[in-house]
Amino acid sequence: MRPTPAFVNLLDDAAFLSLEHQLHLADVLGEHSWQVNLQTRVFTFDTEHGSIECTDFHFLGTAAPGPGSWLWAWANRSGFPESVATLAASVRDFGVEHEIAELSAPELPFDSLPFDEPESYQVAAVLTEAAKAVTGRWTGYQGPAGDDGTRAAFLVEHPDFQLPPAEGARIMRTLTEGLSGLALYDQRRALNSYLSLRGLNPAFSSDESQLIVDSPVLAGTIGFDEHSVAASLELTVPGSR
Repeated sequence: MRPTPAFVNLLDDAAFLSLEHQLHLADVLGEHSWQVNLQTRVFTFDTEHGSIECTDFHFLGTAAPGPGSWLWAWANRSGFPESVATLAASVRDFGVEHEIAELSAPELPFDSLPFDEPESYQVAAVLTEAAKAVTGRWTGYQGPAGDDGTRAAFLVEHPDFQLPPAEGARIMRTLTEGLSGLALYDQRRALNSYLSLRGLNPAFSSDESQLIVDSPVLAGTIGFDEHSVAASLELTVPGSR
């Protein structure tokens, strides 16, 4: 089963902004441990600088290697409060409305996702990416749920997790790390989505061979080859030397 085009578009739309949030989260947390209580709705990170209790969190689902499937939280009958899965249910509603099977099916076999022999953490990550694009909540976290390799995925909220205003060096870091490490299906779409979401107002050249950025934060062009792959980043931070 091939992933639906609309699902793949969501992954591209989320890719870079999600990466920037995860890089920021890693900076905030450093070495850490975590704990969650679904019944009392408490999600806490214990870091070397102290404890961070999330102001809110949302249980998305679990990826289990046993059955080889992802189970959305709204379809899970484990007895936790429905409120922790409300956001996941809104992702389902979006999937129903836009006919995206990956978001609307209660359980999703691993082999329906764009991987060859995926690990549970990869499945949890890709469904989290799609949920980010749908909900506009961009900080995700996943961890082990039991000893069988199952992974539980969440979206977490706290003022410290919010990105600082767009800054040229950070945008460049996200672009370079993303282009080298992310699985992108349409680099034009992914780059345009990210720069637009970051408020940099990108625009394609008339022949769409370049994505032009002209902002106080970052300026220049991203060039694409005949396969629509980013071939050059000619970008500078205005005012920098």
